[in-house]
Amino acid sequence: MKGTFMNKNNSQKTRVNNRDTLQPEYDFSNAVRGVTAKRYAEGTNVVVIPPDILDVFPDAMTVAEALRALAPVMRHQRQLQVKSV
Repeated sequence: MKGTFMNKNNSQKTRVNNRDTLQPEYDFSNAVRGVTAKRYAEGTNVVVIPPDILDVFPDAMTVAEALRALAPVMRHQRQLQVKSV
């Protein structure tokens, strides 16, 4: 019977990876959870770029440029679909 068992080395690696890495100079004791989430969500759309096209779209500026170039075509297609219905 094959199985995966935790040995001493795996257990030690897990503890090292889970240690607290928060720097002492960061003080979140008076923080309010989610206070800026709504404002952030109103003005931002987050899109994950697949790794196979990151060479073409390495940053937000190149993505925005490509979408602006494609937007008129997409709007035209949408208008054609609405007229045909």
